[in-house]
Amino acid sequence: MTVNIEDIEAAAETIAGDVVHTPTASSPALSQHLGTDLRLKLESLQLTGSFKVRGARNRLGALDRAQTPGVIACSAGNHAQGVAYFAGRMGIPATIVMPRDTPFAKVESTERYGAQVILEGDGLAEAQAHTREIASREGLEFIHPYNDELIIAGQGTAGLEMIADAPDLDAVLIPIGGGGLIGGCAVAIKARKPDVEVIGVEVESYATMRAALGGPASKGTGATLAEGIAVKTPGDLTIPLVREFVDDIIAVDEAAVENAVELTADTGRLVVEGAGATPLAAVMEDPGRFEGRRVGLLVSGGNIDMRVLASVLLRGLVRGGQMVRLRVQISDSPGQLARVSSLIGDAGGNIVEIVHQRMFYDVPVKQTELDVVVETRNGAHAAELVDCLSDAGLPTRMLSDVTGIASA
Repeated sequence: MTVNIEDIEAAAETIAGDVVHTPTASSPALSQHLGTDLRLKLESLQLTGSFKVRGARNRLGALDRAQTPGVIACSAGNHAQGVAYFAGRMGIPATIVMPRDTPFAKVESTERYGAQVILEGDGLAEAQAHTREIASREGLEFIHPYNDELIIAGQGTAGLEMIADAPDLDAVLIPIGGGGLIGGCAVAIKARKPDVEVIGVEVESYATMRAALGGPASKGTGATLAEGIAVKTPGDLTIPLVREFVDDIIAVDEAAVENAVELTADTGRLVVEGAGATPLAAVMEDPGRFEGRRVGLLVSGGNIDMRVLASVLLRGLVRGGQMVRLRVQISDSPGQLARVSSLIGDAGGNIVEIVHQRMFYDVPVKQTELDVVVETRNGAHAAELVDCLSDAGLPTRMLSDVTGIASA
């Protein structure tokens, strides 16, 4: 094998004191919600908000400073920040190439650590080709995000810590992108506790590791909330490790990832990025598989764009029936708007937005319709508002989709 437990133990010594030993914490609220004993390895609390600093520190520590004028890396964000952070601390010039659609927060953070950032390519594959051109032209050391033995060993230290802090785990779920994290962690976990089930989690649109191991084909294209693991081609060093040490791979869809980000924030009180939420998404999609078991979730990072997080949380309120849009038909006469507001307020709803439109709705000329966005307690309360307005002679229908959650 390309990486063994001795390599990971050596990496742990190299990075000790420079990289945070993040907690593996219980989450009573999430555990109760899903009927399993969840332990979260919070790499979201790591330096730069991601596990990637582990591999970066281990790799840069082995660099022959006399032989290279600097380093270059290609990343959608977390690897970029890890390399930039430690390159800055170690006085090594760093250039980072990022795809053009990389979230602004990750671009700004990478620049803040002192690296030169170049936005190039519509995805990692195009960006990486540009990276290699620059590396060859300028004689820079290319730091691969996952297909590098020292990177894999460094990432594996997260698994080493996790199993040391929670040795009673029955299963561990770990995100898969290129395979560096799960490859290293699986080696570490199986060396310490061979009976622990190691499960990888990919996003459905980029289930390329599963495909590489003989599973369904994956195009590896499209936008995803889990951009940190949106990898078209896994590493030729990581595939054998996954084949040898990983027991199963689960692919989750976009809706599951979004729901997991929202649940982690709302119920778990933790901010995670899409890739970091995929292990929880896997448990949410198949809770019966994990019911009553002690399950470790490796939360790989917390670097989510705040605008994206805001959208996820607002959409979560809509799904939960706590934010609804009502269409109310009223007569076009004085006092009707105040009447609607009063009825909604008396019923416990809070109006967020109201649009009074006379010209474009298919109603009689002396009538009009209101579109009202209302905060409610849950789906059942929203249904009560509809009944209240309708009973008052104001025909009302709900435009928001809260199907199946009226009893939430």
